[in-house]
Amino acid sequence: MNPPAEPRPARLAVGVVGAGRVGPALAASLQLAGHRPVAVSGVSDASRRRAAELLPDVPVVPPAQVLERAELVLLTVPDDALPGLAEGLAETGAVRPGQLLVHTSGRYGVSVLDPARRVGALPLALHPAMTFTGTSVDVQRLAGCSFGVTAPEELRLAAEALVIEMGGEPEWIAEEARPLYHAALALGANHLVTLVAQSMELLRRAGVGAPDRMLGPLLGAALDNALRSGDAALTGPVARGDAGTVAAHVAELRKHAPATVAGYLAMARSTADRALAHGLLKPELAEDLLGVLATGPAGEGRPDTEGPEGDTSR
Repeated sequence: MNPPAEPRPARLAVGVVGAGRVGPALAASLQLAGHRPVAVSGVSDASRRRAAELLPDVPVVPPAQVLERAELVLLTVPDDALPGLAEGLAETGAVRPGQLLVHTSGRYGVSVLDPARRVGALPLALHPAMTFTGTSVDVQRLAGCSFGVTAPEELRLAAEALVIEMGGEPEWIAEEARPLYHAALALGANHLVTLVAQSMELLRRAGVGAPDRMLGPLLGAALDNALRSGDAALTGPVARGDAGTVAAHVAELRKHAPATVAGYLAMARSTADRALAHGLLKPELAEDLLGVLATGPAGEGRPDTEGPEGDTSR
């Protein structure tokens, strides 16, 4: 039998400011890597429940006390709250020189932490490209998860090490590219949830008893094909130029789910653009299709689509 493994010593005391869905999961992952969560802040009952589930026995204290106890502080607050938090912590003297401050915002790089950096903090931006549930399953999902990482040159090794310890893969993002990076993720992931939820609602109205089971294999295959082949994976009536089918879709949506029409038309126009650009949609079929897509959500024509010079319908 192999001798029992020696426990790894705790290396950094970890604190969490903002016990939303992300912070406790990251702290729990760092704990598995040998670090030691020492404090967490959270105001709502939901935050306190998450902290209790993922970080049992870790005290819930005000943010200033989190910084007082921790060497590595995870700032996991909403994007819009982050600049004010960083400035407030610096102004009140809560930040110590040499303290690692890690935020998880996709939108910001490290410059948002400049107030804390000026008083000696070491800033890192580590954004997990993952959707979180606020439960223990999030810790498992971090395995192989990409992190959008921005860090000063002298802290790149530290940032990389923390991501790897959480089971993730670092992907370096330039400071100025953070907003575009985040927009790309939101476009793909957040809007996907909306599209899937709308699709399930429509299938229920059509009489499908288990829309999740119907969509699961289809969407899984579509996602896999898209990741492998990009625009070459485009299929369906828009990519084929089936104007009659698309017109029928739009008519049914106007009748049964008018709130979905604008989104359908917008996505169909974008799909038509990409299918045309990649030679999947034949130009001779595109004219009738684009005529269908030129109508507004309520069926009215779009005056800005008249003439080839001003054609914005695609």
